[in-house]
Amino acid sequence: MLMDRASGILLHPTSLPGALGAGGFGTDAYKFVDWLASAGQSYWQVLPLGEIGPGNSPYMSSSAFAGNILLIDLAELAAHGWLISEDLIPHPEFRAGQVDFALLHPFRMERLRRAASSFFTSRTDKMHRAYDAFCAAESDWLDDYALFMTIAERENWREWNHWPRDLVHRNPQALHSLEKACPGEIGFWKFCQWCFTRQWSKLKQYANERGIRIIGDVPIFVAWQSADVWSHQELFELDGHGRPSVVAGVPPDYFSETGQLWGNPLYRWDVHKESGYAWWTARLRHALKQADLVRIDHFRGFAAYWEVPADAPNAITGKWEPGPGASLFEAFAKAVPHLPVIAEDLGLITPDVLELRDQFKLPGMRVLQFAFGNGETNHFLPHHYVTNTVAYTGTHDNDTTIGWWNTVSGHEKAFALQYLGIDSDEAQINWVMMRALSSSAANMVIFPMQDVLGLPSEHRMNFPGQPSGNWEWRFSWDQVLPEQAVALAKMSSENGRG
Repeated sequence: MLMDRASGILLHPTSLPGALGAGGFGTDAYKFVDWLASAGQSYWQVLPLGEIGPGNSPYMSSSAFAGNILLIDLAELAAHGWLISEDLIPHPEFRAGQVDFALLHPFRMERLRRAASSFFTSRTDKMHRAYDAFCAAESDWLDDYALFMTIAERENWREWNHWPRDLVHRNPQALHSLEKACPGEIGFWKFCQWCFTRQWSKLKQYANERGIRIIGDVPIFVAWQSADVWSHQELFELDGHGRPSVVAGVPPDYFSETGQLWGNPLYRWDVHKESGYAWWTARLRHALKQADLVRIDHFRGFAAYWEVPADAPNAITGKWEPGPGASLFEAFAKAVPHLPVIAEDLGLITPDVLELRDQFKLPGMRVLQFAFGNGETNHFLPHHYVTNTVAYTGTHDNDTTIGWWNTVSGHEKAFALQYLGIDSDEAQINWVMMRALSSSAANMVIFPMQDVLGLPSEHRMNFPGQPSGNWEWRFSWDQVLPEQAVALAKMSSENGRG
């Protein structure tokens, strides 16, 4: 339950400035933390920090536990002597305002491999002891992840059920032989995860010391092509060939007339329950080592989820199936007292979803962009908020507020003008909506960085259902004006948000 009034900013680290193609855990991240503190903010919501999958999405990661190694600060590796100054020369085609993943990935991976090679041939005993300690502490997931990535690369990244049969079925002798044959490659993937964890932990500590708490993100589903599914096949709905028999999605909604066909394998919840939800509780504990509290994506899927045949062309033909319900969250509560969890309760929400959320006193979410379509009864309108709520102008899945305002229907715009008490001067609609949230009863309000900067649709982060062009937005420091921090700090102070 949220007890204190606070305010924060939504920004994925890849959206930070930086010379090497994308944001990450370097000096610009520390500068952003300082900016948050100067702006009177208490939270940084980072979105998932896992590896990216199809469409550059961190919601389709190759591991539910591994971090996105493209976020690693290469300059810090150079400071240890594992890279040279020439490695930090930017690619000439990198752009300040956009991540080009086709350029970024080979650039970063080549340098990470150089750094790993230097590390393993170096004599820095202290760092090697730290690396060994990390590998031992995280072995429950790290060993399988490093094996999965090593095999996937050897197999030219083809789907894991097409690997040699003994590797598909995880024959112990075959896995042991692979470990003996590929120590360098396995070590590379472990080295990268150590660097990610070491750098992120330092950045998180820096933020916490300055009064900034981190909101992480736990996607409800995992990618089929992942270390998790390969290493725990019994936990997922797979057919005799290792393929998903049914997949995840959502029915037609605000974002799509045909629903969203995500394609993730679904869980065998009965098997999870037999284990006391061991995999899930380990996942939550791991996420809460990286963050102070976490948003669990698609919370409604724990009450009931949309099951779609694996061969369906879209999500229309799916059906609702019961989720694990309270039994999962009872296991969570035993593993993690006080449950520092935000329930992403957006979409088609039924009474059982609300009952589950409220039974465990979890804060839900409200999005102001959704508020003006159904009159005074719309529960996204601020006067309906309760204190145990996280309120947003929009999320990473929404248009920017300026972009939304420029395309919203005339009916919604007229109602918004009337409800928000403004005239036809719409230039500052982003700030008007931010102030409406800040003055609301919701104990936590979160603003996308694009709304603070007043940016239009071209700066949107993600468009659900669109396969490409997502997760590419970056801001630059010349867009950040002193008056924005002053206005945020003043607004938070006036509304009792410490």
